[in-house]
Amino acid sequence: MRAGFPDFRLGTVLATSFTATLTERCGDPVERIPTPQRLVDWLAVSGLAVETCTAAQLGLARELRESIHAVATAAALQDALPAAAVQVLNDRSVQGRAAAVLTPEGHRRWQLGSASSVEDALGVIAADAIGIVAGERDGKLALCASPTCRAAFFDTSQSRTRKWCDMNTCGNRQKKARFHANQRKKP
Repeated sequence: MRAGFPDFRLGTVLATSFTATLTERCGDPVERIPTPQRLVDWLAVSGLAVETCTAAQLGLARELRESIHAVATAAALQDALPAAAVQVLNDRSVQGRAAAVLTPEGHRRWQLGSASSVEDALGVIAADAIGIVAGERDGKLALCASPTCRAAFFDTSQSRTRKWCDMNTCGNRQKKARFHANQRKKP
């Protein structure tokens, strides 16, 4: 990763990993794609490499990210999906050009052409979000139990009762806070 920027929080689900490019949403937000080049970096490590990104494309990416977060949050809470956010997902999905390819291990992977743009990569991310919200995968959308995080994540645990977007960050932080609170209570 480039020096001076926070590390990416990468998960196994493309759409929710993309929403994790803004963390601590209810605390002191941490922007993990503050520049167009950082978006290029994130797309590359996510298997959607593009050559360049403009400030306008970064704006489209952030709009998509926030729309995915809004739709995923509503779905996790079983609320009505926000129409404007749904429209952004649909618009980005139809604007992208990518092909689904089968890996030797039998998994689907998205492949961009050699002249692909950020919009093509955003189309893949939007399509992934649509598939998750539409229930096409085994799992459920949930919200991180951390009061400062509240990230949307896709829970594929057997019991579907996962509480944290990431046990190594939010879960560990909450466990430490409980431990310290219990230590202060002891005489």
